[in-house]
Amino acid sequence: MIAMGFPLDDIPPAERFAAWRALCELTPIPMELRSDHEHDFRATVRGGVPLGELTLTHTSVPSLRNERTAAHIRRSDPELYHLRLTLRGETDVRHGDAETTLGARQFTLTSTSVPYLAVCERGRVDGMTLAVRPSLLPFPAADLHRLLGRRLSGQSGIGGMLADFLTRLLADSDRYRPADAPRLGTVAVDLLHALLAHELDAGAEARAERRLTPESRRRALLLRVQEFARQNLHHPGLTPASIAATHHISLRYLYRLFEEQGHTVSAWIRAQRLERCRRDLADPALGDTPIHAIAARWGFRHAADFSRAFRSAYGVPPRDFRQVALRTNR
Repeated sequence: MIAMGFPLDDIPPAERFAAWRALCELTPIPMELRSDHEHDFRATVRGGVPLGELTLTHTSVPSLRNERTAAHIRRSDPELYHLRLTLRGETDVRHGDAETTLGARQFTLTSTSVPYLAVCERGRVDGMTLAVRPSLLPFPAADLHRLLGRRLSGQSGIGGMLADFLTRLLADSDRYRPADAPRLGTVAVDLLHALLAHELDAGAEARAERRLTPESRRRALLLRVQEFARQNLHHPGLTPASIAATHHISLRYLYRLFEEQGHTVSAWIRAQRLERCRRDLADPALGDTPIHAIAARWGFRHAADFSRAFRSAYGVPPRDFRQVALRTNR
């Protein structure tokens, strides 16, 4: 997949803001732009990352004031929702019924059909925007309106999973093939569904969950289960039975979720634990930590079982792997 960049460094400083404004005029979302740095506007946009029916864009700007009024909306409205993730800096937002300040690792949902004001004047702001058609969101418009302009956490839980996914997706966009785009878009939509449902109140959340397709519900549940397992890999008592009980599902249903991905629950947990061990064995800061202690830290009770599993997964015993990795990382 190709992400198109628009650096301004090759444009004379006095003309950069005009170039940025001209770029924005090419979009179907007109707005009024102002900046304290119009004389030397150092901004970049990296956009056009296709994700099936979604598009992901990254921007980095100095001070900037974006205002989309009712007049702008009457002039042109593509009727899109935008999920904005702030990566660095702070932005004051007034949208819908909310006024808030967004900081790093915080989302906000906006609609191109509702007046919008965003002001960043306390330093550079980096962020990503995911454009979504309303038909992809199985929630009543009134429920979504309640979320417009609000802070939605991207630091932990489902929001953290979505933030990590989008950040990695943009960073590695040149590594994906065009055929990957619809699949990645499906993951993004499922995580977005789960985030929005989580943010709505309990009654609205239950109604929203019922509107999700069975496939979306299964994928969202699988992602929640996997995140829970990752957070508890260190616990020797992490088993398929304990996972199923925590998520109030049957053991048979849990097995089916993982079978649809081509592996068993136990094999997936073992692979995750081995990967954490591999990472720690290659860490110079842990060079004096015994191998059996690292294995125990990630849930392997018996050193011999760990050694066999590690060699089967990576082709070398853990001791040999550590020796080579530590020499390489010095």
